[in-house]
Amino acid sequence: MMQTEQKTENLSPDMFNVVGGRFDESDKLAKKQVSFWKEVFYRFSHNKLALVGMILLILIGGMAIFAPMVSQYSYEQNVGLYNTAPSATHWFGTDDLARDVFVRVWEGARISLFIGLTAAVIDLIIGVLWGSIAGLAGGRVDNIMMRIADVLTAIPYLLVVIILLVVMEPGLFPMIIALSITGWVNMARIVRGEVLSIKNQEYVLAARTLGANKWHLIKRHLIPNALGAILVTMTLTIPSAIFTESFLSYLGLGVQAPMASWGTMASEGFKAMLSAPWRLFFPALFISLTIFAFNAVGDGLRDALDPKLRK
Repeated sequence: MMQTEQKTENLSPDMFNVVGGRFDESDKLAKKQVSFWKEVFYRFSHNKLALVGMILLILIGGMAIFAPMVSQYSYEQNVGLYNTAPSATHWFGTDDLARDVFVRVWEGARISLFIGLTAAVIDLIIGVLWGSIAGLAGGRVDNIMMRIADVLTAIPYLLVVIILLVVMEPGLFPMIIALSITGWVNMARIVRGEVLSIKNQEYVLAARTLGANKWHLIKRHLIPNALGAILVTMTLTIPSAIFTESFLSYLGLGVQAPMASWGTMASEGFKAMLSAPWRLFFPALFISLTIFAFNAVGDGLRDALDPKLRK
């Protein structure tokens, strides 16, 4: 017994080595916990492609707002120079009616972005309400509402939009209405799926037990917890609406002269592609950059918000 005590007294901490210690993980656990949205911001800010997309959107949005205001020309003004190439005076050249292409590109950006953002917001409102009500109600109500959505999905989207524009005549607001008729269906499906997975969680059942009505559940529990999927879907809906608007304007079903969108400018520039290629190049360039930027931001948000894709 005495020998055992003597051996124990001779032991010191320096004689032991920690095997398999994870000091890096211990340091992480010791750090102060951050909120969910701070973590999302951190992950998004470290996605280089998403940051490039965000910077592009800020630049394009800023130019669309301020460039026509500070320019000495208006989008419909005849400057007296027909189909001149880009120069120090006219940065993007002029068109066949002697209008400054630079001003018209940014005036077209206003219209294209306005149509895309407005259509996306309408899709957001209708889709979130439709999907959340269907998912929370369940049963026959869910079945009827989603069969209506299936019928709208079965009809070709572009065919519906083209028919509506032909009936209502081309223009800014008819374009927004036409894009919103069936554009909300995808949002409704995604929100419904999120609600179906959330509504059986313990906190939702506890709120129901305490007497919370359906609107309270939708407003305080279901929509906030499905916000990640909603934001990603909306971010990817905007470039789709912009592309559809540009395509329809290219066919002559968009805004009418003297107003301009990127689609109408591309349609006009295509006719002079050989003699004045800059008239097609600049609107096509900004359509591509805008769609790329929105898709990059959408992918970045998806990676930041989806726990399955986090590294």
